Amino acid sequence: MARPTKWSKELETQAYEYIKDYQVHGHMIPSIEGLAMVLDLHRDTLYDWAKDEKKEFSDILGKILNAQEFWLVQNGLNNTFNSAITKLVLGKHGYHEKMDQDITTKGEAMPTTIELVAKK
Repeated sequence: MARPTKWSKELETQAYEYIKDYQVHGHMIPSIEGLAMVLDLHRDTLYDWAKDEKKEFSDILGKILNAQEFWLVQNGLNNTFNSAITKLVLGKHGYHEKMDQDITTKGEAMPTTIELVAKK
């Protein structure tokens, strides 16, 4: 027999409130882990709800990730966030660095191009 779920409309409401006011909890960016802490649940429970039990909960997790990506880019560009941490977390959103080097020149400075490539 399966364990009864803790899911409720109240938890869903709290989740949407977290997306809007994650900073009230001292969080720099919204995150699934942060939501799990606020709801006093394990993050695996949230993933299970999104996958199996409550499909509409996947919308909540998606909105958290969208907000996280937005604030990482905004605060990374205005240098509010640590660039190394911002780059690391944006890697989880599909961003990566692309570096091209021309190593065919002889005795001259080798041109290097570094660009931020958005997720696909």
